[in-house]
Amino acid sequence: MVAEQQAAGVKNDRRFTVEAPLRIGIVGTGGIAKVQAAGVRQLDGRARIVAACDVDADRVRDFQSTWNVPIGTTSLEELLEAVDLDIVHLCSPPGLHKQQAVTVLRRGIHVLSEKPPALSLAELDEIAEAEREGGAQFATVSQHRFGSRALWLRDRVADGTFGRPLTAVCNTLWYRPDSYFEVPWRGKWDVEGGGPTMGHGIHQMDTMLSILGPWSQVVAVAARQARPVVTEDLSHAIVSLENGAVASIVNSLLSPRETSYLRFDFEYATVELEHLYGYSDTSWKITPAPGHEDSVTDAWEQAPTGTGSGHSAQFAAILDAIEHGRRLPVTLTDARATLELIAAIYASAFTGTRIHAGELDDRSPFYRSMAGTGAPWNEAAAADDSAASAQGAVA
Repeated sequence: MVAEQQAAGVKNDRRFTVEAPLRIGIVGTGGIAKVQAAGVRQLDGRARIVAACDVDADRVRDFQSTWNVPIGTTSLEELLEAVDLDIVHLCSPPGLHKQQAVTVLRRGIHVLSEKPPALSLAELDEIAEAEREGGAQFATVSQHRFGSRALWLRDRVADGTFGRPLTAVCNTLWYRPDSYFEVPWRGKWDVEGGGPTMGHGIHQMDTMLSILGPWSQVVAVAARQARPVVTEDLSHAIVSLENGAVASIVNSLLSPRETSYLRFDFEYATVELEHLYGYSDTSWKITPAPGHEDSVTDAWEQAPTGTGSGHSAQFAAILDAIEHGRRLPVTLTDARATLELIAAIYASAFTGTRIHAGELDDRSPFYRSMAGTGAPWNEAAAADDSAASAQGAVA
């Protein structure tokens, strides 16, 4: 019975107040941990970071001092032994998420992981097994799902206010110079999981799927155009969705005019969202189709406002879910749908085939690694190295 209650989200079922806040442990105290700490501060005292760990002791101490965190360690195990926690936030590099999540979940403590939650579908399925074993829940940071307009548009798609969704655009056009990849874990399959398709565009793709629903098939290309990486620095994909809509997706780290852009074309209206790393109400725009001006405008004016995207909005939703015994947003099922689309983009790009949802099971090399059968540019580089070696031997 206890395990069933925990799986249903009843574990830690209590009201969070300034006197008895949600107790958060932070793993990894780099840049994203600071963003999370700022988000926690916006929760009116309902949550507090009570412990943090990082392999860099000086960085932990700086984080403790800046954010008034009482306990700091250089070990996850020490962190879990030092204090009772309600939830652990993973702000570490992606290659560490799986093992850290499994360790925490098996202790019956909830986990909230930054994106990407795992390096592969296989790793995410291992996390799901640990979730079942420990009775706690795993959620993924998907902060763009929680703005007022995004939540409202999701409901309007469901009730057909703007008619059928017909086509969509989902672009993450960002710029990262060569120096960005001097950080050892960036631009590598085995520690970052992929390039912009995995580590950057995941935010917009996840938001698109949360609004339009499941995808059914994808065709894609990927390339390494300019950056000193073994992953891609650019991908393009055409995605068919179960509801019949077709979306185009571009993920780039080569674009000097940076933007994050989502466009939804329905029968009766176009809805656009343009921002960079986070949106507000003013980031949205709606254009009625001819003959539907009044109904579309009336619906848009009734939409709730006031909450943009951001960690604090999702943190508040997590607090509410625990208090009311609900599943934590965003679930493993939600995260897997997005991760499967990413794996399918790589699979299509590297094999030259159309990939269908559900196709990448444990028999596929893309189930265990986003690199799958191998990026074509890596094969070309290997062939060049082999040819050079052979020429040297003859000489």
